[in-house]
Amino acid sequence: MIGPRRIVCLTEETTEWLYLLGEQERIVGISGFTVRPAQARREKPRVSAFTSAKIERIVALQPDLVLGFSDLQADIAADLVRAGLAVHIFNQRSIAEIFEFMGVLARMVGAQRRAQTLVGRMRRSLEGVRREAARLPCRPRVYFEEWDGPLISGIRWVGELVTIAGGEECFGELSVQPHAKARIIADPLEVVRRAPDVLIASWCGKKFNPQSVRERPGWASIPAVRHGRLFSVPSSEILQPGPAALTDGLARLHRIIAQCAREMGGPDARTER
Repeated sequence: MIGPRRIVCLTEETTEWLYLLGEQERIVGISGFTVRPAQARREKPRVSAFTSAKIERIVALQPDLVLGFSDLQADIAADLVRAGLAVHIFNQRSIAEIFEFMGVLARMVGAQRRAQTLVGRMRRSLEGVRREAARLPCRPRVYFEEWDGPLISGIRWVGELVTIAGGEECFGELSVQPHAKARIIADPLEVVRRAPDVLIASWCGKKFNPQSVRERPGWASIPAVRHGRLFSVPSSEILQPGPAALTDGLARLHRIIAQCAREMGGPDARTER
């Protein structure tokens, strides 16, 4: 066996990718938020949340590598390093960086050949969706909401996937910001002014409530609200920067956007506003 033999995954995307690579036997601990694959929850101990972890339990598992994601897990990483463990924190925020993350992890476990096959399949699928989206009668303006209080718009890879799926990201200038605080929409009426045709929400850990969106002051005039184009995507499909976002997440975005584009019709559909 090449590379680390006992791996703890503090986030879901590393777990899912290792399972897809056929390297799940290396995993000795996972995040409690893991839902993909379902098999992982049944057979792997859960040792962390997202911003907290059971340090003593992780140490007891004697991992030779702990994998995490982003600055939000910096404190966990520091505690584990002080406990004498090897830690690698990924920080992917774009589609290109997601592919890079998958390549790096595959090399760590000596699964480059399997990764090449899977990544090639994903890239072809992305281009297939892009070609289908180019044939849609229009490109709906999409507001992706990552959280509702305060309002937080979608992160970079989500904005890129919206574009590939056939939409026009309403808050593209915010999506490039890596931290959620920088993507807060301070004035909710700014969403009204940008007049999205479609609203897609993914409230991490909380069920989407379209009625609460309809009741927001001034939002009744938004085309997405007026025409009932309010949708949700599970956070496990779109807000984890790994395989799920590039496969099931993109597919769901494309179905939503394509449906709305066909309802709206051709370029003159903007008059519906």
